[in-house]
Amino acid sequence: MINHDEAAVRPLTLAWVSRHLEVGERIVRTEVLHGGITAEMRRLTIGTQDGDTRDLVLRSFVDPFRVRGAEGGLNGEAGALSLLAGTGVPAPELVAVDPTAAHCEYPSLLMTHLAGRTVLDDEGLETRVPLLARQLVAIHALRPAERPRKYVTLTTADTVVTPKGADAAAWAAAIDVIRKPAPPYEGRFLHRDFQPGNVLFDVPPSTPAGARITGVVDWAGACWGPADLDVAHCSTNLALLHGPAWGLRFAEAYEEAGGVLAATTSERLYWQVRDALACSEEVQLVSQPWREAGRTELTTRSVEERLDAYVIALMDALG
Repeated sequence: MINHDEAAVRPLTLAWVSRHLEVGERIVRTEVLHGGITAEMRRLTIGTQDGDTRDLVLRSFVDPFRVRGAEGGLNGEAGALSLLAGTGVPAPELVAVDPTAAHCEYPSLLMTHLAGRTVLDDEGLETRVPLLARQLVAIHALRPAERPRKYVTLTTADTVVTPKGADAAAWAAAIDVIRKPAPPYEGRFLHRDFQPGNVLFDVPPSTPAGARITGVVDWAGACWGPADLDVAHCSTNLALLHGPAWGLRFAEAYEEAGGVLAATTSERLYWQVRDALACSEEVQLVSQPWREAGRTELTTRSVEERLDAYVIALMDALG
């Protein structure tokens, strides 16, 4: 029996999902998955013919402002999931995609469900950061036969939002950094939103140090570009979640794991600064899922303060 509550799948989408199930299978339960920013996510528990169950995940773009970009994002994710199949990177398997809502109420993608959970707590971070770094190195090592689209930047010098009370001199200097042309780079396969909110862990309660990554999700932004860009994005998220020092630490962990970054300090910091400034435009949007996940102390204001401290630390590193 399907739950007829906020988790219920809409009729056209339900029919579409059902067409992609195995013979004799049916949806027995639906559950809203929280934490996403751009799309509505549901876990679908599927009853199998032999009486067992398996889970799928349904991503639907229902926000009118997001629907406009849904086709590109869903096609990109579908392509990335197909590319990742059999690579050893723990990503979902693509089941079906309807990027233009030809069959569903909204643009949608259906994929397998991965075990594990996101972990955003400070506890155990010293164990998880090297795991994150090694996983990102493995992603960047992929050499797809067909390259995905080229990366796009998410901010300009003119759209940066300097937080209230921020160090004006540091932010002005940071903005000047991204006015310059992007440094040369060797292209890599990028996740483009690799950060703790998109990585699933299995963390044994008795031995947190035994944590392991079970999945990497949300591949809608997969593209081709500099490894530094993925590293910078994860660094910014770690800085805002756990403090600026952890943002600086991640780049070191990436190199320790065998990753290769830009040749010079100024080139590396270009990407670090660019990603940090891009976050300035959507602090409230970024921090809301963290509060919903239990980090209630991460108010918009406190995250702005951490962003300011991180930008200052980056500019200090630049000298």
